[in-house]
Amino acid sequence: MSQTTMTPAPIKPTIPVDILNQIDVRAGTIESVSDVAGSDKLVALRVNFGDHSRTIVAGLKQERSNPAKSRAAGAFVSTCSAQDARRGF
Repeated sequence: MSQTTMTPAPIKPTIPVDILNQIDVRAGTIESVSDVAGSDKLVALRVNFGDHSRTIVAGLKQERSNPAKSRAAGAFVSTCSAQDARRGF
């Protein structure tokens, strides 16, 4: 097995607290992973955030040999801006 070298992304500058307070960050549990019909890249993750569940589409098929095992990781973090939250995203 060949070993690959990972180069971490540079650290981004800090943001003011008032901007940080506008971002909704939630952690959830991946309940299921299913294929998206007709796609060679996408899977649908059913994520439980405690007060609600949501289906989130992610391009995992080409990044992982078995995307369904992503469920084993068990956690998912979702972010949206206050504007997105008002739209229902």
